[in-house]
Amino acid sequence: MKTLINKIPFNIKLTLACILVVLIVALLYYPLIPTLLNYPPDSVNTAFQIKVNYFHYTTQYIAIVCLVVLALSIVFPFVFRKTNKFDKIDSLDMKNNAEEIIPVVKFCFNFPIVILLAFLIIPPLIIFIGLLLLKQELVFSLKVTFILFTMCILLGLLIYTFTKMLFEKVLKKIKLTENTYGIRLNFRNKILIQLLSLLLFTISFTFLILYSQFTQIQGDYLFTYYKQSLVESFNDKQVSSVEEAKEILENISLKSSSDSIFILDSNGNTNYSDAELSDFFKTYIFDFEEKHDGHTYEYYGMPIQGAFIRENINEQDYILGIRYSVFTNDIIIAILPLFAIVVFVNIFFIFLIAITYGNNLKVIADNLSTISKNSSESMFSKLPVYSNDEIGDLTIAFNRIQDMSNDYIEKIHSTQETLMESERLASLGQLIGGIAHNLKTPIMSISGALEGLKGLIKEYNESIDDPEVTSQDHHDIANDMADWISKIKDYTEYMSDIITSVKGQAVTLSETDSVHFTLDELVKRVNILMRHELKNALIYLNISMKTDEHTKIRGDINSLVQVINNMISNAIQAYNGDTKKNIELILETKNNNVCISVKDYASGMPKSVQEKLFKEMITTKGKNGTGLGLYMSYSTIKAHFNGDIVFESEEGKGTTFTIILPL
Repeated sequence: MKTLINKIPFNIKLTLACILVVLIVALLYYPLIPTLLNYPPDSVNTAFQIKVNYFHYTTQYIAIVCLVVLALSIVFPFVFRKTNKFDKIDSLDMKNNAEEIIPVVKFCFNFPIVILLAFLIIPPLIIFIGLLLLKQELVFSLKVTFILFTMCILLGLLIYTFTKMLFEKVLKKIKLTENTYGIRLNFRNKILIQLLSLLLFTISFTFLILYSQFTQIQGDYLFTYYKQSLVESFNDKQVSSVEEAKEILENISLKSSSDSIFILDSNGNTNYSDAELSDFFKTYIFDFEEKHDGHTYEYYGMPIQGAFIRENINEQDYILGIRYSVFTNDIIIAILPLFAIVVFVNIFFIFLIAITYGNNLKVIADNLSTISKNSSESMFSKLPVYSNDEIGDLTIAFNRIQDMSNDYIEKIHSTQETLMESERLASLGQLIGGIAHNLKTPIMSISGALEGLKGLIKEYNESIDDPEVTSQDHHDIANDMADWISKIKDYTEYMSDIITSVKGQAVTLSETDSVHFTLDELVKRVNILMRHELKNALIYLNISMKTDEHTKIRGDINSLVQVINNMISNAIQAYNGDTKKNIELILETKNNNVCISVKDYASGMPKSVQEKLFKEMITTKGKNGTGLGLYMSYSTIKAHFNGDIVFESEEGKGTTFTIILPL
């Protein structure tokens, strides 16, 4: 059974659920409508109703409900068609399937409120306008509209609650964390719509009950008055003609200008009437004369009744009576302003309550929003407690989270500084190993040059008094000495460059030297500092300068060198020990930005790593990596250069990191 239900499309299941709600409401209203509309006694589901209306009330009601169900069965599956994707939500990822999921999210947010507003406005408005166009009495039109209105409110609220609960489960599966979609209603407006709907239902239903009771009481009162007046007027009088009976009827004091007299013969023909008598009115007289003691009624839902007596005139029976309105338009006009005032007062106070709660929540939401934008001031601010309820609890919880967050931030800063210092020292340790190797060659060369100079000095010293040594020999010795000195100078300059680079990289990361430097200086330092690591890995660094090498950048050259070196080290490690591979260092100018790219042709990064890159410290090196280097690099470029780092990576083809620096 469960398997069979799971095979039913979601839009059909949702449609069936809504139809079930409609049937429940229809079942609740089935016994209420005759009472609320003051149907005449013995006129519902009887032979009398077949005679005057051809169908029983039950038959009519079932037919109308079936038509509504049929209409919903056609419309709702189309309206709910997007919900068929609900079953696939578990297998879809918001980031990679946004085009499929966002319409579902919008539908989840929009449908409950749209269906509620649609039920509140459209059906009652259509019915009321239709009744007016059919020239039905205002009282009858308002009653029918009010009954339909209460039904629609109840339906709308039930479907709103049901679908909202269902869609909240769907939204939990989607795990929406960053954006909202669809119609946005703030908390105040949501309270207003729901409470106003409930208020209108309560007031309308109360009005209908009061109207029903008033109609019954007023009808009984008028019937007693007019019946007694008729009996007293014709008591012990010998009426000889219809005209005489008419004169007597006209002398009875009427309660309303809309009330009128009538005379019927024994066959139901109208001898006289100030107003048109319906077949329903006359048929009810003859069918229930004895049962209801001369009390008759107009058609279903009409606030018109009658009181009559039977009188013998010239040996023929006549029906003499008074047709009266129980609930006139004047009463409606008098009640509507009171109804409007009650509604307005309730709306006013509901609006105030909604504003109060909405503002309390808005304060919390605004503070959280400010914190999410990294406002340093709001990180330490707390909220005052406005109310002793759940909102107050939420405020207190927010303040506690603020305290905890501040403690965590301090710990994070402390830990971050330690980690950054450890990373810097680790980088320096690796750097110093390379520098020691780089310095070894020039030191040995300088030592050899000094030995050469020492030999030349000795040779020159011995040749001073030697008559065989010519002037040219002295010049040759001097030239050899100059060559050795020139070589020593080159070696010392190279050592000086290395020492300068090391000194720059040894500066604490938090210290920035905001000066200008050229791309040529940048490349020179990178080349010097990475030479040993590249040589050990047997990897070739191909430098491509596609812009003016004298282009100047403002900022801390040491920080930028460390970022580039970190990227080159990552590229070397991406080859996993493979040798004779290439790494490209490309410098170019685009859109008033300097773009520095480090490109490798290794295995690329998995998508799981790409999604988290720059958002958290992640590494592909296992226990040998912390993920801090690239994270620090990104922070450095953002903070010190107001730039950005982007990347492109394809598994099996390689990765390119590009540093973008504004000129």
